[in-house]
Amino acid sequence: MSHTGLKTAWEKIRETSSGEVSKAAGIPYEAGAFIFRSLGTDFLIRPETENIKAASPQGEAIVTKFAYFFDHLSLWWLVYAKGVPSTGRLLKPEDLNGGAAFFRGSHTLPLEAISRRYGTDKEGFFKKGAALGGERCDYADACVKLMPAPGLPIYILLWLEDEEFPAKAGILFDSSVGIILPLDITWCAAMLCLLAML
Repeated sequence: MSHTGLKTAWEKIRETSSGEVSKAAGIPYEAGAFIFRSLGTDFLIRPETENIKAASPQGEAIVTKFAYFFDHLSLWWLVYAKGVPSTGRLLKPEDLNGGAAFFRGSHTLPLEAISRRYGTDKEGFFKKGAALGGERCDYADACVKLMPAPGLPIYILLWLEDEEFPAKAGILFDSSVGIILPLDITWCAAMLCLLAML
């Protein structure tokens, strides 16, 4: 992925009617902007001026600190999303088609940073998840479901440190992501969620 990748995404969005993109991606289009909801806050995406603007201070922090991941996810979501419903079947990154080879090396997810940060702080984990619009789920010792894009649930799991075992974190995707997004954009979605939790 590169700046060229974003340019291509902008061009593809402009080539498709705003109504088609809005319907397929499940997001409103008003006054020249798609209203893209991510991590509990709204962003305005304007294809004509190639501009992405946050509608809140929290959103401003996301587009500033995590611009690479957010920009690639949000724009390519508008290109790829086709209204595919969630399946409820959850997969680890390595269980996605091609995921075992992809999610390693420079694409390794920062799960250890999550376990270090929250290994003895379950309530802090839930509090941060709630600040990002997340919902508690009944997996592991603690789990939050985040929505980095409309219709794109990502589950972050935490096993707390105890006398026998160190803390551990994990991540699960709804299997529909494999139908909708290529692995590099799925990685951007995961990175956005994990870094925002930190």
